[in-house]
Amino acid sequence: MTPSDEILDIVDENDEVIGQAPRGEATARGLRHRCVFIEVRDAEGRVFVHRRTATKLVFPSHYDMFVGGVVGAGESYDGAALREAEEELGVSGLPEPEPLFRFLYTSAEHTWWSAVYQVRCELPVVPQAEEVAWHTFLDDRELEARLDEWLWVPDGLDAYRRLKEFRAL
Repeated sequence: MTPSDEILDIVDENDEVIGQAPRGEATARGLRHRCVFIEVRDAEGRVFVHRRTATKLVFPSHYDMFVGGVVGAGESYDGAALREAEEELGVSGLPEPEPLFRFLYTSAEHTWWSAVYQVRCELPVVPQAEEVAWHTFLDDRELEARLDEWLWVPDGLDAYRRLKEFRAL
């Protein structure tokens, strides 16, 4: 099965399930589904930053300050957050990511309910080659300095700005 074949729950504006569709169809038709964004920090408090592979279905070769992805059909946000974080970082035994908030991401082409999490990873990471072309850990100042320099995934950039606002409250 390819990532495009993965079955997703399709949700309405209230995040209620109204159907299911393969991921490729959901993307092509702009069907609203669910995603998780996990901010990963190392023992020194630096943020895991990576560039997505050129083969990604959505936002190929873009930079991201979150790991994460789609929530599978019948899967919980919490379950997806742990699964996605461990898969993309190439670790097992990661602590449960802490849920922070949810928001509806919408653009001209995409829409999904988004759950934002944070987790500390003190394990050595071996990022999944199918997902991550390059990675590093950046402190907050270094990350901010690169926001205008690198091509970031738009949904991650939106989540990052919302996370900064959330923490400022």
